[in-house]
Amino acid sequence: MANFFLDNKDLQFHLNHPLMKKMVELKEKGFEDKDKYDYAPADFEDAMDNYRRVLEITGEICADVLAANAEEVDHTGPTVVNDRVVYAPGTQRNLDALNAAGLSGITLPRRFDGLNFPLICFVMTNEMVARGDAGFENIWGLQDCAETLNEFASEELKAKYLPRVCAGETCAMDLTEPDAGSDLQAVMLKAHWDEEKQTWLLNGVKRFITNGDGEISLVLARSEDGTKDARGLSMFVYDKNSGATKVRRIENKLGIKGSPTCELVFTNAPAELVGDRKMGLIKYVMSLMNAARLGVSAQAVGISEAAYREALKYAHEREQFGKPIIEFPAVFEILSNMKAKLHGSRALLYETTRFVEIYKDYIHWSHDRKLEPEERAEMKEYSRLADAFTPLLKLFATEYANQEAYDAIQVLGGSGYMKDYPVERLYRDARITNIYEGTSQLQVVAAIRHVTTGTYLARIKEYEAEAKYPSDMESVYKNLVAMREAYEACVERVTAGDNEQIDFHARRLVEMAGHIIITHLLMRQATEADMYRNPAEVYGKLALGKINEAKSYIFNSCCGDIDLFKAVLDEHVEGL
Repeated sequence: MANFFLDNKDLQFHLNHPLMKKMVELKEKGFEDKDKYDYAPADFEDAMDNYRRVLEITGEICADVLAANAEEVDHTGPTVVNDRVVYAPGTQRNLDALNAAGLSGITLPRRFDGLNFPLICFVMTNEMVARGDAGFENIWGLQDCAETLNEFASEELKAKYLPRVCAGETCAMDLTEPDAGSDLQAVMLKAHWDEEKQTWLLNGVKRFITNGDGEISLVLARSEDGTKDARGLSMFVYDKNSGATKVRRIENKLGIKGSPTCELVFTNAPAELVGDRKMGLIKYVMSLMNAARLGVSAQAVGISEAAYREALKYAHEREQFGKPIIEFPAVFEILSNMKAKLHGSRALLYETTRFVEIYKDYIHWSHDRKLEPEERAEMKEYSRLADAFTPLLKLFATEYANQEAYDAIQVLGGSGYMKDYPVERLYRDARITNIYEGTSQLQVVAAIRHVTTGTYLARIKEYEAEAKYPSDMESVYKNLVAMREAYEACVERVTAGDNEQIDFHARRLVEMAGHIIITHLLMRQATEADMYRNPAEVYGKLALGKINEAKSYIFNSCCGDIDLFKAVLDEHVEGL
């Protein structure tokens, strides 16, 4: 039987990262549950054994069930019956298989029937699920909405909803509206308090809601009369069992066909307030979106893994001119670059996940007791790194997923364009990843302040100082130093100008930082395992080329370039 965990040495490598011991100890709080629950680990080794067994089970289901159903689900898709979503038969089989294996509530506390696993295990399961069927990941992976409830909701709401998530009920986050896409502060779905019913009631329309008919939904709504900005928005939890919403339609999409993207109508829908009023967008959605961006990045890496494997398999099997096409330099180069980008995006995914895990665990510790000064300082540092790395990860992982799917079709040639092979589906599925949960352009907006404040540069210098690279990879290390110096020079040049100049070059600067960081991560891995030496060297060359290109553009541009682009924009406007 196939297994998406056992066949992936890269996943197994990241599970054994040195920080795992710290993460497990934080998550288990001194293994305090060992005497309360028979499935709680007694020590670190016991915990790691539990994680591996669950990941193996997940890997088997993803390979034998999800991947086997993917083509049928893509063809059939969900439907609306009596204002409710009915999943494709293959989707329901997927849910049944994962729920039967107890793979819901992976990160939630055991007192709510969760597994209390570290976030890194959940991200790995997300990646494997997406490798099997990227659309289904949008349904199953949304259980991370429960983490927002676990962090911010009252004990009453936690006790009511979290056991249901752990039992396998699906979730949704209802944020966007017809007139409020990326600009969530424009949300106008109305929430008002009904004195007679002693509950909040929701009225309005939500659009483009992933798995919109999920059993438990987090809804962003305007609770304050007369407001039009973020300060009037609150977060609510809505229970589908109340029957007060209708699915108006399921969008007909390019890809991720198995995932129902819904337009919803709320009519006096009873809901419960999560946390404090007026903090919905400012605090809770920001936390929710960061978790979602981690999930989409895992989804993107899963797509990249599937695309690379399909291309590699075909290149070995397909013969032209008397030999397998992998022996042709043009094809071999494509595959080498695909492998380097895949390993690079995964390295960034799990580095970011480790940062998020540690600072989130400290937050939960702080609910039980006052943190020591060194713990609070550590939490603050990991929070800063998580804030910086999350948009960087979302940018690179999703852009690379699109490139990997594109290159996979190129390796397969005309066959890749046909529905006989899964790469055309992967190509369609990948396209949404750099759009939803914040476009690549919005990730740059979030990341650029970490360029200007020096967060990325400081971390790059830390990687550089810690470097213990093999002597035969000295050239890559020297190139890393040169890239860092080029990056510093570009940052200094651009930030010497005004904000418009910074905005104009923002993507170039953010991508420069990302290329350097990914190369360092791969080089660090190459010192521990030989399988990373070639990807590290290949990625290092790709990164050097990108950085030299960006530096050339920045140092040969001037303020007049912005005026030139504005002039072109004016011509476009006149043309309309």
